[in-house]
Amino acid sequence: MPNVPKDKFQLYLDEMIEKLQTCQVNKGHKTCSLCESYFGCSIRDEYVKAVYNSMSKGAAGGFEF
Repeated sequence: MPNVPKDKFQLYLDEMIEKLQTCQVNKGHKTCSLCESYFGCSIRDEYVKAVYNSMSKGAAGGFEF
């Protein structure tokens, strides 16, 4: 597979993955679902948005999980 440059959505997703994993390590969790801040966590919310945007490339509309 050729080396395809990452777009801004993938770059932001990479950044959010790093932030999320750093938070998990700092709190001693392997997953966000074990965290007391699971609901309402701004890092997790931004990560979910970054995943969505990386798949939809920022287009609005009905993305189905």
